[in-house]
Amino acid sequence: MSRARTQFTCDACGAQQPKWAGQCPDCGEWNTLRESAAPARATGRGSTSPVGDARVRRLDDVSLEDTPRTTTGMSELDRVLGGGLVPGSVILIGGDPGIGKSTLLLQMLAALLPRLPGLYVSGEESLEQVHMRAQRLGLAAGDLAVLAETCVERVLALAASHSPGLIVVDSVQTVFSEQLTSAPGSVSQLRESAAMLVRHAKASSTALVLVGHVTKEGVIAGPRVLEHMVDTVLYFQDEQTSRYRVIRAVKNRFGAVNELGVFAMTDRGLREVANPSAIFLSRHEKPVPGSVVTVTREGNRPLLVEVQALVDASHLHNPRRLTLGPDANRLAMLLAVLHRHGGITLGDQDVFVNVVGGMRVNETGIDLAVLLAVLSSFRDRPLPTDLVVFGELGLAGEIRPVPGGEERLREAAKHGFTQAIVPQGNAPKGGRGIAGLTVTGVGRLAEALDALP
Repeated sequence: MSRARTQFTCDACGAQQPKWAGQCPDCGEWNTLRESAAPARATGRGSTSPVGDARVRRLDDVSLEDTPRTTTGMSELDRVLGGGLVPGSVILIGGDPGIGKSTLLLQMLAALLPRLPGLYVSGEESLEQVHMRAQRLGLAAGDLAVLAETCVERVLALAASHSPGLIVVDSVQTVFSEQLTSAPGSVSQLRESAAMLVRHAKASSTALVLVGHVTKEGVIAGPRVLEHMVDTVLYFQDEQTSRYRVIRAVKNRFGAVNELGVFAMTDRGLREVANPSAIFLSRHEKPVPGSVVTVTREGNRPLLVEVQALVDASHLHNPRRLTLGPDANRLAMLLAVLHRHGGITLGDQDVFVNVVGGMRVNETGIDLAVLLAVLSSFRDRPLPTDLVVFGELGLAGEIRPVPGGEERLREAAKHGFTQAIVPQGNAPKGGRGIAGLTVTGVGRLAEALDALP
């Protein structure tokens, strides 16, 4: 009997090699090649290109019709998706175990049930477990079509006979194709199963949601080609001990990336948070040193967050620089700018910076707020509670404008702030002020220090 031909597939990039090697020649990762049976060749397999008219056309001849969207009934999720579900779109959602991915999707299916029939494919739980979750959440999902199956060929056959408008596969790491001999969850199975599901979604104009496991680094498990196949990639973020859940779009062909949706986990499932700025602000009864409110921007949404700093004398040879929220390396740079252009040295002080609520802020628009919070704690002088600050700080001591300055100021005014220190380029011009908000525009760090009340 002839021996089946084998190949070696890289767990990191999905590249296939005819023989084993310690290092993948394509991506350079070590010890990632795994042996698997080579799949039989088939015409057209692996293609995920959209189904359409295969002829060359002029771009001006392509009709620009509005893409129809179906709202999910959850405004925070619609915001992240770009306005709702698009027929034929493929969404990949990942997050830590137990963070609420299955709960969110089951709530979405129940809300869509009267308008868009859905099919929930469970590869990890039995149908009894799914029913128990729906009862615990109090969902009216008695007519929801559910399926406990992991073979992708049988899933697609049943989906073709029922013609649902939305398919949820929980999770993509559990499904497998009978055309391959490798185990479910392997690189080849993930790539082939996802490709078959994507082709079905594009051909039938069915919205498809794939749930993906994440690694210990927090990225979706499997080859990165999985993220390239889909239209939208969403991440559920936050710690399991936190009550709040943040869903973020890192890729979206139908909307803006880095959009943010905020939910609160309750005993009845996920509840939308209409005013997320209230989560990240801790109202003090009286001004306290080291606390500054800033306005960050997540996608198109401005968010008010409170930056807290604590500066204390260090008894170590190398003073500590710790952050929870902002980038630790950027904090060291800001302290160097404060010393060079502000004349204030903190070389013998421990500096701790925290964003209230555990919010991860990656943008540079909070530079000025971080620096003023540090200075407030160092001098033990509180800043007014009605003051909001934002701006990017350059190495030459200049304060640069940030995107969406007017939207940030309007968000601050909406929450009752009356004073603002912002970059000169973001200050309202031509008499177009913000009602109830006194804005001070500054161009240099020295000017910002002089503008402090």
